[in-house]
Amino acid sequence: MSQSVFITGVSSGIGFGLAQEYLRRGDVVYGVSRRTPDGLVGDNFHFLSLDLCDTANVQSSLPKFLPANTNLDAVVLNAGILGSIGDMKDTSIAEMKQTMDINVWSCKTVLDALIHHCSIKNVISISSGAAVNGNRGWNGYSISKAALNMLTSLYARENPDIHFAAVAPGLVDTAMQDYLCGHVSDPRFPSLETLKSRRGTDEMPKPDILAKKLVSLFDSVEKHVESGGFVDVRHLPEFSQW
Repeated sequence: MSQSVFITGVSSGIGFGLAQEYLRRGDVVYGVSRRTPDGLVGDNFHFLSLDLCDTANVQSSLPKFLPANTNLDAVVLNAGILGSIGDMKDTSIAEMKQTMDINVWSCKTVLDALIHHCSIKNVISISSGAAVNGNRGWNGYSISKAALNMLTSLYARENPDIHFAAVAPGLVDTAMQDYLCGHVSDPRFPSLETLKSRRGTDEMPKPDILAKKLVSLFDSVEKHVESGGFVDVRHLPEFSQW
């Protein structure tokens, strides 16, 4: 039986890969992003160009985009930005606010617009190991993903009929890695050297390869993490088998 899924940030990276995999399976995908994705087509793909930080527009547009009482098997909150790598003292409050707006507050806006308009089975927030490891240099990104984990937990407590999970997908070879791996070596940020060493290996798959595994995980996410919880896929032994 086909599923219906809603995904933010479908124009590239993990979001594009997920949408592509769901469509390949014959599922219905409702995708949003600012840029129109190139290559996602077909009767099962429904797209809305939307700036997720435009709160008023999100609140008014999403109920029009999805038919009333739409049954969504999964809502995937994927859209996000990295921000710059550097020390906290060198990162402006303005940049931190922008990262929080996109990585956290846009997710709240989307959830508020969907929860009372649709029937939702699962909500998956795309988090990161940066939410918990505290590596130097990841400042605003780490803070935003930690906040996203807590946002996910709080919504789970308010909505016991929906399963919520914050999922760190592990390393994935997206455009973000172009920036990270292009950094000049800096002893202050050893995590960057780890990323450089893993790019081009099985430890950092392309989005389309990772998406196949993530979709399988999302299908049974309730078995792997309690509602409101956080899981890093690299800590799931069975993930490598999917």
